[in-house]
Amino acid sequence: MRQRSDYPTFSDDELNRRHQAFYKLMEQEGIDAALIYGSGRYSSDIYWLSDWPSSREAYLLMQTGKEPVILMQLFNHYPMARVMSWIKDLRWAGANTTNSVVELIAERGLEAKKIGLVGSISYQVYNRLREKYPNASFVDLGAKLRMMRTIKSSDEIERIRTASKLTDQSIQAMAEGLREGMREDEIPALIEPVYLKAGGYAGIHFISSMPMRSPDFCVPSQFHSNRKLQKGDALISEISGAYSGYSGQIHRSFSIGEGPTPKWQKMHDAAMEAFEILSKVIKDGATTTEAEEAAEIIHRRGYSTYDDLVHGVNQYPPIFQTKSRKRHDSKEITFRENMVIVIQPNLMTHDEKMGLQFGETLIVKKNGCESLNAYPRQWVTCSR
Repeated sequence: MRQRSDYPTFSDDELNRRHQAFYKLMEQEGIDAALIYGSGRYSSDIYWLSDWPSSREAYLLMQTGKEPVILMQLFNHYPMARVMSWIKDLRWAGANTTNSVVELIAERGLEAKKIGLVGSISYQVYNRLREKYPNASFVDLGAKLRMMRTIKSSDEIERIRTASKLTDQSIQAMAEGLREGMREDEIPALIEPVYLKAGGYAGIHFISSMPMRSPDFCVPSQFHSNRKLQKGDALISEISGAYSGYSGQIHRSFSIGEGPTPKWQKMHDAAMEAFEILSKVIKDGATTTEAEEAAEIIHRRGYSTYDDLVHGVNQYPPIFQTKSRKRHDSKEITFRENMVIVIQPNLMTHDEKMGLQFGETLIVKKNGCESLNAYPRQWVTCSR
């Protein structure tokens, strides 16, 4: 008989901790209940609170003093949800999810209460709630929940360690398997078996290849071409392996048949320098402003950047660029111990024809950062 223990799970203590933290956030914001939406496998917030990866779509209602309720789709996903969910009041959302959500609000006596909203709640649901319950008030709780979740528990960090180990192994598989004549779109066949054999799955594998002496693309590409690798190529990458809702990330550069040319080596050295500076500057109590200032070393070395400089694991805050390449307004964030981040300098030439990315996943500690990746910090030369 299938049971929760057949799957990767968190302990009752860990899940109770999460629920108590969320109820405390609700109390701080003066709200009576929270309606949380998630869609797709591993929908983050519902998974975090229920230990069930979710499915097509689901709504979770958290209410002070009452048991939480999940309304979920699809009907054939319901048996599996009953096995895996730590939250026991789990219901099929019926033929019309919007109607079921509206009815649940009335069932719980929330018609005139303050309700926090999390996630991409559909227009249909939001509009019906406003029409049906004009005396209720709705506030966005998503950003505050995301910030609360930036500090990871020891249980979460252990799961990210597992994902990071798989990510290391996938880079090793690339180093051993890349060869002249292989198509770009064949490379995922090197990467993904590493995850699948360990019960994990691919997060992302962004890859771009090009002749080192005639570069034409400055970032790892989200879509793989049918271009064949050739001797003298550079291959830049951004790889994430994932395990049960948590992912690692690593960035390494490769060349085929020979080592990096002087221009590529110079850029790689500058990227590693920026990474190492940031991994020392970022620590408990440091700010994103300080990190942006430190990253100006990239521009002093004669390069620009394209991708985000730093982001939280699984794309959580903080997310920012260098001071010179800031693309959006964002408030200053203070780093705290046990935030898990990706430092990923993506250097490029100013004509945007040449670029690479170097980075990995790290835990913010009192006096710097601890890496969760063990793969060597070096340019990888593939001899075949």
